[in-house]
Formats: sequence, structure tokens, C-alpha cells
Amino acid sequence: MDSHNETAAPLSIVILGTCDTKLCELLYLRSQILSHVEDASITLIDVGKTPISNPAISIPQNDLLSNHASTSPSELSTMARSQVMQTMTEAATACLKHLYSKTAIHGVISIGGSGGTSLTSTAMRRALPFLLPKLIVSTMASGDTSPFVGESDITLMYSIVDIAGSNGILNGVLGNAAGGIVGMAHAFQKRQLSESQNHDDPTTQTAPRLQKKLKIGITMFGVTTPCVDTIRHHLLTTLGLDSCEIYIFHATGHGGRAMERLISSSALDAIIDLTTSEVADEIVGGVMSAGPHRLKAGLVAGIPQIISVGACDLVNFGPRNTVPQRFLDEGRKLYEHNASVTLVRTNVDECKRIGGFIAEKIREYCKRPDLVQVVLPTGGISPLSKRGE
Repeated sequence: MDSHNETAAPLSIVILGTCDTKLCELLYLRSQILSHVEDASITLIDVGKTPISNPAISIPQNDLLSNHASTSPSELSTMARSQVMQTMTEAATACLKHLYSKTAIHGVISIGGSGGTSLTSTAMRRALPFLLPKLIVSTMASGDTSPFVGESDITLMYSIVDIAGSNGILNGVLGNAAGGIVGMAHAFQKRQLSESQNHDDPTTQTAPRLQKKLKIGITMFGVTTPCVDTIRHHLLTTLGLDSCEIYIFHATGHGGRAMERLISSSALDAIIDLTTSEVADEIVGGVMSAGPHRLKAGLVAGIPQIISVGACDLVNFGPRNTVPQRFLDEGRKLYEHNASVTLVRTNVDECKRIGGFIAEKIREYCKRPDLVQVVLPTGGISPLSKRGE
């Protein structure tokens, strides 16, 4: 028997859903979770527009609104759909934050179509930390899922059929989802217990264990991988595995956002922002922008950082046929990185604007200039801009 399970509290799982439209499916999901863990503590939160009464609902819509919003159920019924979505999203976010701060939560799961997925994914992203299991069964899980996942670690499962009524396919999907969230929740709980026991056990408190590892973030793209690999090897060799952890962030837009979210939550001690290509996509209109606030988090936090311009000579688009016509008309150089990513070479004016963006962010937000260095390579900022390429 696993010694962790002997002292573990009951598994705690939160279910989010619109009970006015998906009560039967939510109750089936709940029953499937209990079939795996009979003593699980399940909190079913109703985020629907119309109040529903059922003994399995732990937090009815009325309570959700009265405790976590300034809107009454009667007011909600007169609102436009967009206002309802905003109100319920804010209430669900506040409720999850409250639950997470007051009780042990080991996993959160929801089911929904486009509206439900938008609502619950936003609440999960805003309220819950990285690594806490988050799973959504959705009709929207096949396709562009970036509006739902963003920079978070939400797991999406495609429902195959619409979440409307009971049938063999949907029940099978919900059964798999129940098993998935139970397994993830068990893993999360076990890791928490292990970390807690190691912290409390004086026999494990050796000097190396007490030493806090330096957490360093590095941004990387395929075209900057050789450089990042060299840096990582140097850091691990110089500092040692017991002294540092290296976190590599793929500069796809969401990678930069994820790194900056960790910086803002004090989860990184230093960064090597080698690959700032997300700035190029923001300036030129590529598909991998991290938004207009890229670089701000690290500068405001005042942590040690090195900023460079890796891959800022390239702008990212999807397959070749998605590259905007204006770049083809200008005769821009294209490079097919793979079947899904086509790179467009930046021109002189765009490079000036990219450099201006970086310089402006440093001037405006740099809290500790003594801890920031800007490195400009002279031999090319990606393999594609090296001499002879």
C-alpha cells in the first residue's frame, strides 16, 4: 500500500458547469468520478444563467451570485448573453479563488460548448495556479484552442459529439474524463504530500536540500536552440544540478506569456530572454505575438536578466498559403520551417521598430538597471541571417 494514501485527506475535485443546460451530463460526470473514488469530496458549481435546484449541486447559482458577484439572479435574467457571460465568469473566478485559498483542491473539471468552455477556461486561468490539474471536455477542443488555454496548463478533451443528452459516445468520453481528472488529482495530491513530508521530516533536512535552487528561465525557438543548449549546458555545469533549475519557454506567444506570468508570481529568479521574436510578431503582425506588454514583467520585477534579439529577423505565420499577400508582393524571403510554420524575413524598417520596442520597454519599466544587460550578436540573430545564408 502507498504510504501517502494512509495519511491523505479525501480527494477534492471541483466540477464547473451550466446546470440549466447540462445538468444530466454533469451528474453523470460526477457519478463517474465517484465510481473511481467513493469518498471523493466533489464540489459542483452551477455557472448557468437560470437557477436550478438539485441536491448534488454544492454551490447553486443563487449562492454563487450572492457571494461572489454584485448581480442578483433576477437582474441576470434580463441581461444580454455577453453580459451574462461576463458576470458568471467573474463570479466563477472569484469563487474558485476563494475555494483554493480556504480548502484543499486537487483538480478542477468542466464540460461545455463554446460558451461554457470560454467561461470556465477563463475562470481556471485567472483563479488557479500552474500544475493544479484542470480539464475541460469541450466541443471546441479540436481547432484553435488558444483562446481557451492561453498560457495556462489547461487540458482540453474533445467531446466528439455535442454535450447534449446521453449516448454511448458521450458517456464514454465523460467516463474517460472522470478517470483522467481522478488520476491527475491523485498525482497532484501525492506530490503535495511528498513535498510536505520532506519539508517536515528533520531527517531529510540536509544542507543540499535546504539550499534553494536558483530558477532560471530561457526563451527559445527552433532557430535559437543551439545557442540555448550551449547556455543551458554551461549553467548546469557551472552551477550544478543541485543549485539551479532551467526552464525553457518556447517563444510561440503563449511561451512568453507563461514565462512572464511565472515572473509576476515570483516563481523565477532570473531570465535569459534570448529569443524575443514574439516582439517581431507583435510589431509586424505575425501569429506568435505575446502581446504589447512583452518584456515588462521581468523589468518591473527587478530580477537579473539578459535580453537579446534572437530570431527577431523572422515573423511567424502558418502554412505557406496563410502568409499575407503583401509580403509576397514585396518579394520578401520566405522560409518553410515546417508544414505548419512559415517564416517571413523582416525588413530594415521593421527591425528598427523591433529594436525601438525593446528599448522603450527597458527605459519605461526597468527597476534595476544594474541587473539588466542587453546583448546584440554581431554574427547573425538566427541561423538564417548568418553571413552566407
